[in-house]
Amino acid sequence: MPSKLILDCSKTLKKRGLTIAFAESATAGRLASEFSLCPDSGGMLKGGLVCYDAKVKECVLGVDPGLIQQFTPESEEVTRELAFRLRDLISSDIQVAVTGLTTPGGSETPQKPVGTIFIHILIKDRSIAIRKVFEGSPEQIVLLAADLAAKTIIGELETI
Repeated sequence: MPSKLILDCSKTLKKRGLTIAFAESATAGRLASEFSLCPDSGGMLKGGLVCYDAKVKECVLGVDPGLIQQFTPESEEVTRELAFRLRDLISSDIQVAVTGLTTPGGSETPQKPVGTIFIHILIKDRSIAIRKVFEGSPEQIVLLAADLAAKTIIGELETI
């Protein structure tokens, strides 16, 4: 069952006639899955792409390997690029990209510990970058990231 925030976000999207698509690394398709369980999913969910591995980011979404090498696959810069590349791949009103670290390894550093999540959301001409460090199990981190994305979308749409 999706969280209340995801259900509310789904209702808001349907009410406004907006569609959404996802490019997911750290969340590995969980956001698209959660939104697909909402009663209004058929009218607002366009699709998603799991780009967990850096090569998928490069080969499918067309992210420059130099950008990934310079900033790491789990970074604000790469997440932003994923959102913009997604816009060209799946036609939707809102694009959401997520990268981050839910388990040890990868590009983990003291400045970017496990639990660090990067979200980039495009809503029409708005570009919203989020960096948040969560605590908990990998599943808890993913669900918290999903709720943060939903909450951010709701908040942004209230100002439009």
